[in-house]
Amino acid sequence: MDIEQKQAELIDHFVNQASVQKGSALGSVIVEATSHPSLFAFSEILAVSTVAELEGTENSVYLEVLQLFAHGTWSDYKSNSVSLPQLVPDQVLKLKQLTVLTLAETKKVLPYDQLMLELDVTNVRELEDFLINECMYVGIVRGKLDQLRRCFEVQFAAGRDLRPGQLGSMIQTLSKWLGTSDNLLISIQEKIKWADMMSELDKKHQKEVEDRVEDVKKSLSLKLHTVIRPMLTSEGLRRSTLNLVE
Repeated sequence: MDIEQKQAELIDHFVNQASVQKGSALGSVIVEATSHPSLFAFSEILAVSTVAELEGTENSVYLEVLQLFAHGTWSDYKSNSVSLPQLVPDQVLKLKQLTVLTLAETKKVLPYDQLMLELDVTNVRELEDFLINECMYVGIVRGKLDQLRRCFEVQFAAGRDLRPGQLGSMIQTLSKWLGTSDNLLISIQEKIKWADMMSELDKKHQKEVEDRVEDVKKSLSLKLHTVIRPMLTSEGLRRSTLNLVE
């Protein structure tokens, strides 16, 4: 089963679980969802009405935890750990995995120093083990570890949930990309037309050259025939005259 299908099934499961719970009972559902090793998207759970109703209540901390896993990073948690519940080890691992995805959204080359700082990792060996075993092996990122340059080159990274207001900027980015692609396509089509035209001109020029060469050949042949034939005729007459004299 691929990661997308697994995600979809897990999302449906936790959406159904959250839909039938209210108040503090949602806490266990949210902890289970944010601890699950194969779930990395939470916006659909956030959209469940019972979850949204937690805002402003004594149980709003569970909503904040879910929002953290949907949009935040390990650094965000550390900055707000006083007001948030302590995370279980599986949640800590998940949030660090999500942190790598966030960093990979804007950079395709991630320096080891930055990753160690963001993930609270103390040495390169620990960092590389985390990237290999907890990120690449899981399938959320693909890339190359460059020990010489001390960086992780990202080739693929799974997308995270869209942050509030991010959809508009994404649409704008995609529209700009579409416009650039259209212009590039027009430029390519124009170059193809130009290449076709030049090919036709080359063929025409080659035909003209071949025709001229053929004309020159014919002209030379005609001139040669005109010169040689009288000479042959004169030589024949001379020999005939000599024969008669003898």
